[in-house]
Amino acid sequence: MKAIIVSIITLIMFSIYGFSQNTAWFTKSSDAKTYAIEKQVPILLVFAGSDWCKPCIMFKTEILHSDEFQQYFPSHFALLYLDFPIHAKNKLPVDLKKQNELLAEKYNKSGLFPNLVMIDTQGKILGNLSFKHQTPTVFINECNTLLSSVNK
Repeated sequence: MKAIIVSIITLIMFSIYGFSQNTAWFTKSSDAKTYAIEKQVPILLVFAGSDWCKPCIMFKTEILHSDEFQQYFPSHFALLYLDFPIHAKNKLPVDLKKQNELLAEKYNKSGLFPNLVMIDTQGKILGNLSFKHQTPTVFINECNTLLSSVNK
C-alpha cells in the first residue's frame, strides 16, 4: 500500500513538473519575448478578464486549456496571458498590473475582451484572432491561416 501511495505521489509530481517546464504560456512579457526569440516564433497576446468576462473564461476553458491547443501552440507561438481581474482576491502583483495596462494601451485601445493580438518580437502587429465559440480545431486552423499569411 505504501509503495502505491509513493508511486502515485511521484507520478503527480513528475506530471506537474513536466507541465510547468514544457509550456510557452507566460504572464511576463519579457519571458514571452525571450521564448519567442529562442524559438523564432511570434507572440499571441491574450487580453482577458479571468474573473468577470464570460467569453474570456470560456475561451480559456474551451480553447487554451484543450489538449489539442496545448500540444499545438508551443511550437507556433509564445502565449502571453494578460489578465485584468476585478475581484480583490484575484488582484495581480503591481508589476504585472502595470505591464498589462501598458500593453493594453498599445494593443487593446478598444478595451475588447477577450482580445487576441499576434505580434512579432519587435512588437509589430501581425494580425488579430477572435473567439467565436469555435472548436479548438477551428481556432488552430485560424491561427495557421494567420501565421501562413505572415510568413509569405
